[in-house]
Amino acid sequence: MFDGLKEKLGRFKSDAEESVEEAAEEADAEQADAEADAESAVAESESADVAESEPESDAVAEAETETADAEPAEPSEDESEPDEEDESSSAGLASRAKSFARGRVVIDEDDLEEPLRELELALLSGDVEMSVVDEILEAIRDDLVGEERKFTESTGSIVEDALEDALLSVISVGQFDFLERIAESEKPVVVIFTGVNGVGKTTSIAKLSEYLADHGFSSVLANGDTYRAGANEQIREHARNLDRKLIAHEQGGDPAAVIYDAVEYAEANDVDVVLGDTAGRLHTSDDLMSQLEKIERVVDPDMTVFVDEAVAGQDAVNRAREFDNAAEIDGTILTKADADSQGGAAISVSHVTGKPILFLGTGQGYDDLERFDPEALVADLVED
Repeated sequence: MFDGLKEKLGRFKSDAEESVEEAAEEADAEQADAEADAESAVAESESADVAESEPESDAVAEAETETADAEPAEPSEDESEPDEEDESSSAGLASRAKSFARGRVVIDEDDLEEPLRELELALLSGDVEMSVVDEILEAIRDDLVGEERKFTESTGSIVEDALEDALLSVISVGQFDFLERIAESEKPVVVIFTGVNGVGKTTSIAKLSEYLADHGFSSVLANGDTYRAGANEQIREHARNLDRKLIAHEQGGDPAAVIYDAVEYAEANDVDVVLGDTAGRLHTSDDLMSQLEKIERVVDPDMTVFVDEAVAGQDAVNRAREFDNAAEIDGTILTKADADSQGGAAISVSHVTGKPILFLGTGQGYDDLERFDPEALVADLVED
């Protein structure tokens, strides 16, 4: 899962480590040369002092007297003041070299310029949203540039820590424990699912029903997708396979009425959670969005979950933003995560919506639903 993204992040770590180490070694060499030049200058000065201490001839003394009486000469261009930029550069190199000699390394922004540029292109090509890429790069710069860190075997761990922190800052947004919220909420808890057609919304509902059962919570399924031909048959098959109660009306019925009936069933039968499917819709489809608004008015769901495919990349990110703007969502399920090598949606969705990814669909089975764990995901992405 997300192997392509992991490879790109690994390449950045390697490039950044190599660049920083090369710069530190160059500074060390520059400092060594400077020290050698200084020693040579001291030796020459001592030799000159010895020569001056010898008795002077009358001619030499007379020449020195004449020179002292003469007007001071203007300095030539060759004797002008040293360039401030050169002095600053030399001082910087000297400082870095001293740190290097003490077993520490100072990371300069120039060291990271090329690796960060390559990382930016890699993330954008992997469908990570542009604003997310910018935030990741800025976080890495803030964490690394100008810092003096321990230099043991390599700078790899330094870069890895910065990369991990940067990724967590964009992925771990608004995270909450889904099961904990279910446990603490008044029953029945009503969860509505929305998204476009064909992204695995109905299958995700079935998987979540099984996930809840595995953790001791009962659920009833409600088919609010009353307009799509075959929708009743699809969700009914899942309900039969899982031995769950399904509330459904005839095709063309009122979606809000279906889910309302499911809530009443749950109240009468002490069912913990109502899982309500809705018609696949686009944010630009006024009729379908009106239906979703009616469901919210009539049922007042506790959570609205957006479902899309991880492999949809930037399209999934854009749809998540649009759905959240049209009808506020509480979290996201990304399906087909096992088939996604780029990870663009997984990296970006939380950041652009301000709402967490709750689960990843990782296969065809009812058990193939994983709780989204930002720290575990990032650790897997950045560690060798």
